[in-house]
Amino acid sequence: MEGHFWTDRGQVRSHNEDAGGIYQNNLGQYLALIADGMGGHQAGDVASGMATTILEKKWLDSEGISSPEEAEEWLKHALQEANTAIYHHSLEKEECQGMGTTIVVAICTSEFITVAHIGDSRCYLYNEYSFKQITEDHSLVNALVQSGQISKDDALVHPRKNVVLKALGTGESVEPDIQTISWEACDRILLCSDGLTDKVRDQELAEFMKSSNKLADVGTRLVNLANERGGEDNVSIVILQHDSTEEEGETSC
Repeated sequence: MEGHFWTDRGQVRSHNEDAGGIYQNNLGQYLALIADGMGGHQAGDVASGMATTILEKKWLDSEGISSPEEAEEWLKHALQEANTAIYHHSLEKEECQGMGTTIVVAICTSEFITVAHIGDSRCYLYNEYSFKQITEDHSLVNALVQSGQISKDDALVHPRKNVVLKALGTGESVEPDIQTISWEACDRILLCSDGLTDKVRDQELAEFMKSSNKLADVGTRLVNLANERGGEDNVSIVILQHDSTEEEGETSC
């Protein structure tokens, strides 16, 4: 398995409220996540940083995942633990009141991927058949699209397109959406904050993800493209690939 993480402040904002990373446990299983903080100057940094730190520590301390059911339970409890910590911190620190973070997190084993998300940070899957978004945004504009009040094109330019309906740490409890999917050799997943998807259409993302370029180049080019198109928001990306390893040790993807 190969994975890379990128995060960039963008061209407009004075600081980066995104956080995330890729972490490997003793069994060679990966935890990948992107968190996009919100809540005013510095508070967004705190929320996304806390979420990342808590999940990283919990993952590295775990004994590994043996089934999709175990992965889903692990994510449910880990996100509730992070939610509680962020929420209580916001109550104790005046400068952090109202802070929270979106999050998308994936447990990646050789057989399956278990994905949880809260908010509008996304996960996509690329395989030989398609490129598709496998998370559903918890956002105002997505709710309007689903109810038929606006089109997907309208959502891209809606004045409240960045309003999320659910976030980690803004209440005493939270219910993430969690699902498990299978993946095979050469499949890729993309995790990203809305700083990318606000600037790069799904069709364009698909072209990048199916390219034969090295993963490190793909992510760098996506960050650069978002910045070239204005870069008003922070941009964070994780790309992970399930490699097919041949006997001589080279990948055939």
